[in-house]
Amino acid sequence: MAEGIMSKAATMEIPINSNGDTGTQPEDDSLEQDLQQVMVSGPNLNETSIVSGGYGGPAGGIIPTSTIKDIRMKSRAASLPSSQSAAAARAGRASPPPPLSGSSNHNTCNASEEVSRGVAVEKLDSVKKWGINTYKCTKQMFSERFGRGSRTVDLELEAQIDLLIDTKSKYENILRLATALTGHFQSMVQTQQALGDTFTDLSQKSPELQDEFGYNAETQKLLCKNGESLLGAINFFVSSIDTLVNKTMEDTLVTIKHYENARLEFDAYRSDLEELSLGPRDGAAVVRMEMAQHDYQVHRDKYERLRSDVTIKLKFLEENKVKVMHKQLLLFHNAISAYFAGNQQQLEQTLVQFNVKLKPPGSDKPSWLEEQ
Repeated sequence: MAEGIMSKAATMEIPINSNGDTGTQPEDDSLEQDLQQVMVSGPNLNETSIVSGGYGGPAGGIIPTSTIKDIRMKSRAASLPSSQSAAAARAGRASPPPPLSGSSNHNTCNASEEVSRGVAVEKLDSVKKWGINTYKCTKQMFSERFGRGSRTVDLELEAQIDLLIDTKSKYENILRLATALTGHFQSMVQTQQALGDTFTDLSQKSPELQDEFGYNAETQKLLCKNGESLLGAINFFVSSIDTLVNKTMEDTLVTIKHYENARLEFDAYRSDLEELSLGPRDGAAVVRMEMAQHDYQVHRDKYERLRSDVTIKLKFLEENKVKVMHKQLLLFHNAISAYFAGNQQQLEQTLVQFNVKLKPPGSDKPSWLEEQ
């Protein structure tokens, strides 16, 4: 078979150029020689040596990988111009390995993942602690409600808290009634002002009743003026009561609410510690008891601190309430008495005494810019 291939290769037509030289380049001659060498050294399918694992040829009949690689490179170079093949060869020899541009991004991603993992773990621990605390407090609350659990009671402080709640309810009723009185009295003052304007207009258009309409117009205007002074005193009274009830008392009640929550937590962890103290004394129980003792001490300190805060706030609230109500009740009494007695001078002195500033007429109405 090798002799047939060689004879076929010998009878192939070789093209001749105009100068009498062969048309193939040196690279083509070497390529053809390599191909012929491979084909000559190839296995003979008629021989049984292939089945036995080899055949006669160089290196046991195995074609070296380097030979096939050289043939492919030469065939690729033969299909390209000489300049391009040389440039490709130089580029292959001179090009350095690509830089590892993703290393810094990889480190940044790892750091970001570690931070995210730390935040997730912290949130998970927070949710876990919240769940345990909620369970213990709910259990304690139901135990107290059904009479199966004990609760810490400060009788003196509980009495003061109940008194504050009752006082706040009554002061809210005063505030509601005083606000209603303000609305009604303001309507009356507006009616008096409209009536005085009507009397003034009629006094000018009715010569036979000019004096009578004039007297009534002056009286209504004077009543309207005194009514505005009384409205200023009542509004000041309402504003002070509103501050006392919805700010000062409410702030104390918020602290009381925190105190009651702390009391519930304290009793829950106290009950937990008592249950553990009645159990076995093995190693795991001792560890749990130490943790329960630590939690109990933490919530006890919180409970004691908030109880002290509530005691102090109740004391200052009582002093502030007496001071504010003494002034406001005296203002309300003097202003009402002076108005219905028709003593304009005493009414004005009352406003000056309690530093009540009247709003100018029309100040409650929106400006023309606000109406646009």
